[in-house]
Amino acid sequence: MTVKGEIIFREISLTRLNDEAYRQLRGKDVALIFQDPMTRLNPLMTIEDHFVEEIQAHEPVSSDEARSRAVEALVSMRIHESRIKNYPHEFSGGMRQRIMIALALVLKPSLLIADEPTTSLDVIVEAQILEILQDLRRVYKMSLLLITHNLGIVAETCDRVAVLYAGKLAELGPVRDVFHRPIHPYAQGLLSSIISLDTKELRSIDGSPPDLVAPPSGCRFHPRCPYAQQICTDQTPPLIEFRPGHYAACHFGEKFV
Repeated sequence: MTVKGEIIFREISLTRLNDEAYRQLRGKDVALIFQDPMTRLNPLMTIEDHFVEEIQAHEPVSSDEARSRAVEALVSMRIHESRIKNYPHEFSGGMRQRIMIALALVLKPSLLIADEPTTSLDVIVEAQILEILQDLRRVYKMSLLLITHNLGIVAETCDRVAVLYAGKLAELGPVRDVFHRPIHPYAQGLLSSIISLDTKELRSIDGSPPDLVAPPSGCRFHPRCPYAQQICTDQTPPLIEFRPGHYAACHFGEKFV
């Protein structure tokens, strides 16, 4: 969470940590599943080498102990232990993604960040990966932060959702509340553009995303917002709680509550 401009994790201010403290935190307490597993696995290292290096970077254990924990992590991802000596190119895309998940979880982190974990996977493998993440979240009792543009995955997987626009938080709240009663005009436009079997007319948000090198003043969505007024250009809207646990950064959010 963020408190007065600081990022707080387990009562630790992340903005005040030195490089060594950050290195210890990353991978052990906070783990990341990258978007493209093929480019994140070293093609010159076996899967065993990946696990042993990561475990020994954080804990003073022997290579045998690290290998044993690696096998356990792989088996939990439905990958046979005999594959631990293989190289990344010897696995399919779905299996490489499961290896990335195993690498992220082998140190039992408190927070798992998954960056588009199902990108480039077919729908069957995508469903398997999401099911694995849900099961592991319950087993390890960890928090899962899912980064995705797939609103169907958000609706099916998440408890709360944060809608970002041009690097700024536009809306935050329970998934059901945000999906059924969005407050921010960008969230409204995003959800109205979803295609379903009942869709009779395609909808989109007018305009184009802004240049983040020189973003618009005030509310960054105002050049594309149908409700924009002068205040939207002049002032950045604060994040306001319009319903219990449901926040939006909009000057005219009361209109949509």
